[in-house]
Amino acid sequence: MSPTISHLLQRTRTIAVVGISDRPDRPSHFVSQYMQQAGYRIIPVNPRYDTVLGVPCWPDLASIPESVDMVNVFRPSADTPQIARQAVAIEAQSLWLQQGIFNAEAEKIALDAGLQVVMDRCLKVEHAGWRRNA
Repeated sequence: MSPTISHLLQRTRTIAVVGISDRPDRPSHFVSQYMQQAGYRIIPVNPRYDTVLGVPCWPDLASIPESVDMVNVFRPSADTPQIARQAVAIEAQSLWLQQGIFNAEAEKIALDAGLQVVMDRCLKVEHAGWRRNA
């Protein structure tokens, strides 16, 4: 595991999950549920739902009324530049694009604003590996 990912997992407390689903069989749901059970505060972001995982769900990042450490993205790669701009606007510390999601423009937007960026990696898998090695 890279030092960057280890550092992110240590300092992150609040994770906004863009594209979360309320369906337990969806990766966005079970990854978020795992992270919630591991002690992280999950803030669901999806305009389709009022609540997910027992907490209020927000329509977009700008609507969240508290600070966010990490923005975890479960949306198509093409959507990520706009999400990166929103992550910068809310002063998140990091942008995490889940496995299969990669976008150089989103990466540049986030990095230029000082956010740490992880792309094409599963947060649940990385966290499980980090916990084993901690």
